[in-house]
Amino acid sequence: MNRFYSFCIPLLFIAGIHVPTMAQQPQEAVAVPANVKSFIPEGYEVLNFTKGDLNRDTHPDAIMVLYKKGEKKTSDVTSHPEKRPLLVLTGQADKSYKLAARSNNAVYCIDCGGAMGDPFTGITIKNGYFSVEHYGGAAGRWTRIITFKYSPADQKWLLHKDGHEYFDATEPDKVQTKVRTVKNFGRVLFENFDIYKDL
Repeated sequence: MNRFYSFCIPLLFIAGIHVPTMAQQPQEAVAVPANVKSFIPEGYEVLNFTKGDLNRDTHPDAIMVLYKKGEKKTSDVTSHPEKRPLLVLTGQADKSYKLAARSNNAVYCIDCGGAMGDPFTGITIKNGYFSVEHYGGAAGRWTRIITFKYSPADQKWLLHKDGHEYFDATEPDKVQTKVRTVKNFGRVLFENFDIYKDL
């Protein structure tokens, strides 16, 4: 339709991310394998469950994004955004999962997208990288795709890229792009990254 909808941010492994015209709304819990249900705290449901290779070994891994039940009523972007935990789950030899990392500040809240609604659009995983993807705004639209990279030496995930695009809904072909990398923000552990603060 226009350049935005064939949007491709210069990440190492993503060649064209389709951003939906409407953001997700957590209507009901996402089905997940029985062996990850123990990681879901009481009072939370699963917003997203994505499998992939997070640490470059032979066992399949996963990322699970949670949301608090009733978040639509309790979240307030200006004073109390209801946090959405993101869990990094690494696969084990016995086909179970281990909680390798967690952050409450890697996914925007349900009302952080403005008039467009819930800004969270999904997770992409590939070859030790994972990206958290958002789309929001009103007349002024924006995307934000934050990518983390696995460090074998640290056995942790580090912030790799933070990409933004902005455009006016009346002029969707005039897109402003801003991509920050390690050269800009240095060494940032996944657990220390805060989407609510500028780097």
